[in-house]
Amino acid sequence: MLLEKTGIPSEDLIKAVTPSESRRKKGPIAIIECFQSIPCNPCYTSCKRGAIKELKNINDIPEIYEDKCNGCGLCVSKCPGLAIFVIDESYSETEAIVRIPYEFLPLPEEGSYVTGTDRDCHAVCRAKVIKVQVHKSQDRTAIVWLEVPKHLSMRVRGFKISDFFSDNTFVCRCEEVTLGELREFIRKGYRTIDELKRISRVCMGSCQGRNCLQIIIGELARMTETNPAELPMPAFRPPVKPIKLEFLCQEEFDEK
Repeated sequence: MLLEKTGIPSEDLIKAVTPSESRRKKGPIAIIECFQSIPCNPCYTSCKRGAIKELKNINDIPEIYEDKCNGCGLCVSKCPGLAIFVIDESYSETEAIVRIPYEFLPLPEEGSYVTGTDRDCHAVCRAKVIKVQVHKSQDRTAIVWLEVPKHLSMRVRGFKISDFFSDNTFVCRCEEVTLGELREFIRKGYRTIDELKRISRVCMGSCQGRNCLQIIIGELARMTETNPAELPMPAFRPPVKPIKLEFLCQEEFDEK
């Protein structure tokens, strides 16, 4: 099994614990991604609403009653395996909240941006930290509330506070456009390089995109989940390659 070899659950296992679409629209709900039979029951004993099905055996895999769970998140901090999350797709039209258990220091700051990762620790999106919650009864496990694109609510399961390509990185040095600004434009719906050029002036500086185009293509492809080869290329204007002014002057003299 993939889970036993890598620790990463298969798509079938994820599908089995994914709440129905109608339930996700109603508000926050806990997702229990515990897929192996082990002697553990803190989630069941901590739930005061009876939203977790009774464990007939302490080795049983916990299951959620969708109609009883209100997404309070108490079970998240109680799970020693950090296997429980809460998603809220009713947060807004385009974004969802994912509450993630976190046991590292330093904790992220509310209002900051982090890199959302999937179960395989691959970066999938830019996420905003909405809230950092620490339960008094479980001070070792914080719950970090992340604002993520709604279609990624069942995919984002971790985050990185630091990243080589941080929001403050200049992606276009000619026009001084940061990666954070570029990501924000993409999230607002700009889906082609030409659209990004018009709204932000990336690739319109003296280098004509020679330094930033590949980074922009990679970020646009990653955030829109598109094959980079399928992205339409922008219009290129001469000179396509840098040339020295002396050559232009020499050509003028030759004509005379």
